[in-house]
Amino acid sequence: MTCAAVVLAAGGGRRYGMPKALVEYEGSLLVERAVRTARAACDVVLVVLGAQAVDVWRAADLSGATVLANKDWETGMASSLRTGLDGLRGFPGTVDAALVTLVDMPGMTASALRAVAAHAAPDALAVATYDGVRAHPVLLGRDHWAGVSATATGDEGARRYLAERDVVEVDCTGLADPADLDVPPPGVPSLP
Repeated sequence: MTCAAVVLAAGGGRRYGMPKALVEYEGSLLVERAVRTARAACDVVLVVLGAQAVDVWRAADLSGATVLANKDWETGMASSLRTGLDGLRGFPGTVDAALVTLVDMPGMTASALRAVAAHAAPDALAVATYDGVRAHPVLLGRDHWAGVSATATGDEGARRYLAERDVVEVDCTGLADPADLDVPPPGVPSLP
């Protein structure tokens, strides 16, 4: 089964004060870190950019990833998810499942991505859990892409779609840190 990683990196980072894709974290941009981690788990990686997309594209090393631009990024994460899934539909060869991960989770690991990706199949729905709490990555089998795209709104992404279906929960406790960076850490300026 072919599983492709979709890195959602389009947001403007309202609470952070700048697009998170351009945030430097431990020596690299968050988007570079997310793409490297995804590439260590999947052969096919798409990264969805939006806010300051040209700046991100110029500044970041996105080697090995296909870059997509979400012109509707201001409407929320759902539009980026749709952009990524639409991009996979047109990808050469058949992709059976999308492994969705977020740019603002610097503690994500290839081990957690691989654990969830192991469930890849066209009819698969799986989500990582940490101490019993659902988080990312999320695996969406190809059979579900149209339904996810139709129900995703604002910043909810696939949440509503998944809530109404049987979803395999993959325990990733200890494999990754699911915390996201919503605001700059104390003492770190929010603007470059």
